[in-house]
Amino acid sequence: MKTIAFFNNKGGVGKTSLVYHLAWMFASHGVPVLAADLDPQANHTAMFLNEERLEELWPDDEHPGTIYGALRPILRGTGDIADPHIEWMIPETLGLIPGDLGLSRFEDKLSDAWPRCHNRDESAYRTMTAFYRLLQRGAGQWAKIILIDVGPNLGAINRSALIASDQVCLPLAPDLFSLQGLKNLGPALREWRNIWSDLLEKKPRNLDVPRGTIESIGYIVMQHNIRESRPVKSYQRWLDRIPGVYCESVENNPQPSPPSPEKDPNNLALLKHYHSLMPMAMEARKPMFFLKPADGAIGAHVEAVRTCYNDFHSLARRIADKAGVMMN
Repeated sequence: MKTIAFFNNKGGVGKTSLVYHLAWMFASHGVPVLAADLDPQANHTAMFLNEERLEELWPDDEHPGTIYGALRPILRGTGDIADPHIEWMIPETLGLIPGDLGLSRFEDKLSDAWPRCHNRDESAYRTMTAFYRLLQRGAGQWAKIILIDVGPNLGAINRSALIASDQVCLPLAPDLFSLQGLKNLGPALREWRNIWSDLLEKKPRNLDVPRGTIESIGYIVMQHNIRESRPVKSYQRWLDRIPGVYCESVENNPQPSPPSPEKDPNNLALLKHYHSLMPMAMEARKPMFFLKPADGAIGAHVEAVRTCYNDFHSLARRIADKAGVMMN
C-alpha cells in the first residue's frame, strides 16, 4: 500500500478537484482507494458529500465521523486516536475519511510536539504520528492506495501529513506564484525529511511510525488554457520554467539545460481547463469524466467528457506506476 499526498503551498491550482477525480478513476479501475481530507477547509469532503450529510457529520458536539473526531482524545489529553469513520462511496473500493474545519485546532498541538520529539517524549511522537496511524487503521487490509488532500501552506498540519506519506505529487499552475511556491516547498520537504530521519532514531519502541520518505514523484500542470492545441503565450513562458525550477528546488539537482515540459520525465500531466464540465459535474455530484447526457453533457460536451476521461486515465496510470500499484 502506498500513501500519496498532493501538495502545493500555493492555493487555487485545482488540487482538491484533482485528488477527487483521481480517487474515482483509481476506484473504477480496480484499485481500492482511501481518500483522506487533511485540509482544515474540508473542500475535498464537500466534493464527495452533499450538504445534508455534511450537516450530519458536523453537529454541535464531538464530530465522531470526521478526522477531527478521531483526533479528539489527543486534543483533549485523554488518550490516543480513535478509530476513523469511513464514508463509503463505493463499498470496499472507495472510502473517504471526512475532513473537518475543527482540524485547525490540531495545528498548535503539532507545533508543540515537533520539538519535544527530540527529547524522546512518547506523547509527542503519538501526536506527530496521529495522521499516519489513523490512515493505516482506516486503510486496513482493503486499500491499495491512500490519497491525501492537504491545505496550501507549510504549517504543522501539513508537515505531519507529509511525514505520513510515502510519496508527494505537486499540482502546479503555469504562473509566477507556483514557481515561487516550488522554491519554498522543495527546501521545506528536504528539511522535514532530514529531521524526521534523525527523530526515527529516538522513537518509542512500541509505536508504529512512518518512514517519512516524502519521495516526490513529479508535478502536474493544472488548468492551462489551450489555443489551437497549445498553451497561450502568457502561460507558456511560465510553463517552460517549471522543469528547471522543479529540478533545482525539489530534487536539489540543478540542470544547466532542463528539458521542455513535454519531454520532462517529472511532468506527469498537462491537464487542460475543462471549462463548463466542472460546474456540470458539481451539480450532478460526480466526476467530470462520468457525466452523461442526462446530466447535460450533450453536443460538444460529449467529446470534452471523453477527453477528460482519457486525460485522467493516463495520469492515474502514471501515478500507479510510480507508486508500484497495479491498475486494471
